[in-house]
Amino acid sequence: MTTPPKYYAPAGGLPPQTQLTTDRAVFTEAYAVLPRGTMTDIVTSNLPFWDDTRLWVIARPLSGFAETFSQYIVEVSPGGGSDKPELDPGAEGVVFVVAGGLRLTIEGVSHDLGPGGYAYLPAGCAWTLRADSQETAKFHWIRKAYERVEGIDVPEPFVTNETDVEGGEMPGTDGVWTTQRFVDPQDVRHDMHVNIVNFEPGGAIPFPETHVMEHGLYVLEGKAVYLLNNDWVEVQEGDFMWLRAFCPQACYAGGPGRFRYLLYKDVNRHAKLSRQFV
Repeated sequence: MTTPPKYYAPAGGLPPQTQLTTDRAVFTEAYAVLPRGTMTDIVTSNLPFWDDTRLWVIARPLSGFAETFSQYIVEVSPGGGSDKPELDPGAEGVVFVVAGGLRLTIEGVSHDLGPGGYAYLPAGCAWTLRADSQETAKFHWIRKAYERVEGIDVPEPFVTNETDVEGGEMPGTDGVWTTQRFVDPQDVRHDMHVNIVNFEPGGAIPFPETHVMEHGLYVLEGKAVYLLNNDWVEVQEGDFMWLRAFCPQACYAGGPGRFRYLLYKDVNRHAKLSRQFV
């Protein structure tokens, strides 16, 4: 990637009483859009065993909607963090840093993560996290109940940065649509992918994708017009789109700069038919 990546992160606050209420926020039976302006101080949450930390919960499992994952935007003040971050031993996670610096310790090994830092944390691994700079750290934390399969090993943890992950060109696009994949799509140990999708100005998804995977799409940079079910919706950096399975989707990147988003999807597992797969 020749142009340095940029990352939008919410700042919180509260709009003035003079602001109009009309906005782009919408929740439908097929998708939801949380514009960046909805991420104010009054909708933040706290977590047990986290110090000097608040978060925006932008996705959680909902019966009849998207059921496989949760996604948080976490804000940690300098020195804050947790020595007991994940309370669910069956949950895997991905951490993606958008501001500040973090010290992530996995199974006793420490890693420094700055903006663009990415970590995969398998279910059951021991990890801690602290903001170790003078700047408030902000990161996405995506969690999923890992679906174990007899005879398939649990994937190992890893840490990288998106600048070290080359974007793969989508066929026939001359490089205007690329995807940075952090795990091999053929590796069936992984039951979720969290990737970064990039469009140069004018790039497009030229057909309505309609598929079984659920999605969370957080816009890191730029703006676009996005097809969600039957609606064309303008989105910009800092917006979050939440799609249930089979919601049609496409987009046109609006320019003048790149359009980039962090993408979650569930993959590589049978559809659950009975409790034996839970």
